[in-house]
Parts: sequence; structure tokens; C-alpha cells
Amino acid sequence: MNRVRVTAALLLGLGLMSAAAVAASKDGSPAAAPEAAYAGGGADTCLKCHDETSEFPVMAIFQSRHGQASDARTPVHGLQCEACHGPSAAHAGRVRPGGERPAVPNFARSASAPVADQNQACLGCHRERGASHWDLSAHADADLSCASCHRLHVTTDPVLDRRGELAVCGSCHRRQQTQSLLPSAHRLHSGAMRCGDCHAVHDAGHDKLLQADDTNAVCAQCHADKRGPLLWEHAPVSEDCTLCHRPHGSNHPALLTQRAPLLCQQCHTLAGHPGAALGPDDRPSTLVSLRACSNCHTQVHGSNHPSGALLLR
Repeated sequence: MNRVRVTAALLLGLGLMSAAAVAASKDGSPAAAPEAAYAGGGADTCLKCHDETSEFPVMAIFQSRHGQASDARTPVHGLQCEACHGPSAAHAGRVRPGGERPAVPNFARSASAPVADQNQACLGCHRERGASHWDLSAHADADLSCASCHRLHVTTDPVLDRRGELAVCGSCHRRQQTQSLLPSAHRLHSGAMRCGDCHAVHDAGHDKLLQADDTNAVCAQCHADKRGPLLWEHAPVSEDCTLCHRPHGSNHPALLTQRAPLLCQQCHTLAGHPGAALGPDDRPSTLVSLRACSNCHTQVHGSNHPSGALLLR
């Protein structure tokens, strides 16, 4: 009996050594793992399960740009579903009763591929179409995948819709989304503006993913009348618009951080200036009534008038 066990152990050891020898390459290093196989039927294999009644329906992709087989730039023209999801023969194959179906390599909830590899499936086409600096962006640093924001198995990707983009961005940037609901805000909810009008979400060239070199340059894209240089400049205006304005929304008019005169008095003292809250006959003075400081200083962003040193004209 002992001799039988010894013989079996020797045979097992020889078998393992033979397998290792076969797996080793000619130079002695371990042989590379076999490449994953593609499904034989391409998209037809996928659509047998992923129709409109599936938990993960995909039919709507054929109504989008990615699903145009006549366009050689689209994934459907080439490897179809597996052009993005990776070789999926194991996922599409038979599964024993009670067994777990292997996930597709990319973009599955349980996908094993690193985020960088998943994103490469998109960047292979889109790197030269607006995502050239993605690898250095704040979103890439946060280890976000393209699928974190984009939906491809739909007729229209929500993040590309002027009204839908705010909800997608707001799922992470909740404070900014909340500020956009305040009484004074940019018109994001009406679709007149979108987050991408100010932010380059795929790039990293500027702070806060801005579309231009700095905050003032972004604001000047719409507010060109506030752009300098001016003969008489208001220092905080030329330095940074956000010193006085909250770009995502405010409870105060014109997206101001505070109402005047409190905003102005952060820099300007009342010394040598009529600063009483009440004027003659206990009536509110011009300092606090109507538009407060701007009752007189109408050109708060700067002036080109020869006599505009005090921004009065």
C-alpha cells in the first residue's frame, strides 16, 4: 500500500514537472498566459441575451454614433461589442448550473481590468478628440473610468445633453449642484448653459479644469464688457472674479458673495466717507438703500472715462 502511494506521488511530481517544462519558454522564463478568445458570433452572440428585456439592454446603441456599422471609426464596424468590452468568449460561453458567469474584461461591475486599461478602450479613439490630456487630469487622478460619467447603450448619452449634464456632474459635485439652485445662478437648469462651457472635464491644462488660463478668462468668454485693460481698474476685478462673485450660485444678486455695502467694506473702510445707515430725517442713506455703493460708483468693474478714477462714471 505504501509502495502504491509513493508511486502515485512520483507520478504526480513528474506530471507537474512536465507541465512546468511545457509552460516554460525556450529562454527559461515562464510562458505568457494564453490570450483571451473572442466570441464566435460577435454582436449576435451578445444580443441573444442583452435585448430590450435584459437587465443590461444594449439595443439602443444602434441608434447612436457608436452603433453605425457603415462608419469605419465606430466599434460596431470592427470587433463590435468586444471592441470596447474586450475578448468575451468566456463570458458568452456555457456556464455550469450554479456557476458564476465570468465578467467581460472591461466595463462590467465585476470587471478585473484596471481603470486605466478600461479607459484605454475609449482613449484609443477619443484621445485626439477632446481628451488629449486626460491622463494628467483631476478626474484621472481620482481613478474615474469613462463609464463613471458616460452611458453608451442609450440613444443619447445624458452627459452630452445640455440638461442632463448637470445631473451627471452633480452626482459627485453636490455642493456646486446645490448652489445652482440658489436665487442667483447661471442658467444651468434651463439648458442655456452647461458645466462644460466653463470646465474642460477631460483636460488638465488649468486649475479646476477650466476652459481657459484662469477664472477671469473663462468669465470674459461671456462677460466681454468686463474684460480689461481699462484706464481705471478695480483691483479685485482684474485679480479674480471670484473675490466678489460665486460662480455656481448665490443668495445675493449678481452671484455676489455678500450684499453691498458689506462686500465693499471688506476692502474699503468708512473713514472719510458718509457711512451712516440713516440720513436726514432718519431716512436710509444712499449707502444702504437701493443699490448701496453702486448708487454712486456705477462702474464697479472699471472705467475708461477720463474722470473715472473713483469709478463714478
